[in-house]
Amino acid sequence: MPKATGTNATGTSSGSGSVRPVITAEQLQKRIKEMARQISDDYQGKKLHVLAIMENGFVFMADLIRSLEVPMVCQFLKPRYQQKGNGESALEEIFFSDELELRGQHVLLIEGVLHSGVTTEFLMSNLRGRGVASVKLATLLDRQAARRVALQPDYFGYLVDEHFFVGYGMASPTQEHRNLPYVAAWHE
Repeated sequence: MPKATGTNATGTSSGSGSVRPVITAEQLQKRIKEMARQISDDYQGKKLHVLAIMENGFVFMADLIRSLEVPMVCQFLKPRYQQKGNGESALEEIFFSDELELRGQHVLLIEGVLHSGVTTEFLMSNLRGRGVASVKLATLLDRQAARRVALQPDYFGYLVDEHFFVGYGMASPTQEHRNLPYVAAWHE
């Protein structure tokens, strides 16, 4: 299992936290090509509907689909959250667009980082309820220690332990550092 390791690059600090590189651009491209080969083999002869959960998965999706060797359709989803109630009994509802017509299709859900798995599990269940032929999950970073549900990705790039990542399409809470060509741990 690939595990993220530190690089020789030095971390940087700015007014919006410190950044410590953990996965180089070269390591990312090599692992993504390996994942694409496996996904292409698994979906040989099938059309694939690739759905990226925004925003952290868009750069990963772009690089992954360029290496896939199967016909595909690419779409994006952005979950909306709504708080119901107050205090400890408050529930958070998750909403996704109903516009996607995926009945009978093979769906590959793309995540930049898989944390608790709650939103992803909800979406996968929702897609199954819509009658998809299959739904699988690909994530660049798998933070298993944060998982709150029994969900394992079908394809993953790296197992990670850090709490927060930036770069390669992922941003800090102030929406900075998405443009870094590598993955970095971020700390305030």
